[in-house]
Amino acid sequence: MIGTFDSQLTYEFFQGFVNHAFVTLHIDNLKGVNAHHQCETVFKAFARALRGALELDPRSVGVIPSTKGSL
Repeated sequence: MIGTFDSQLTYEFFQGFVNHAFVTLHIDNLKGVNAHHQCETVFKAFARALRGALELDPRSVGVIPSTKGSL
């Protein structure tokens, strides 16, 4: 348990998220001493990745989103 959240429900949370958001999500939790720390790292990494995917980057205004500069 993490507060009132049963850590065993972490898998179900992410399964529900990907099913309803129609996204692909790969989670590899390679380290962690206990379920609390494992859940903490997974949720933090997920939050940072989601924020990076959704937040507008002011440096990219007017820039073509390509590594080669053209589409």
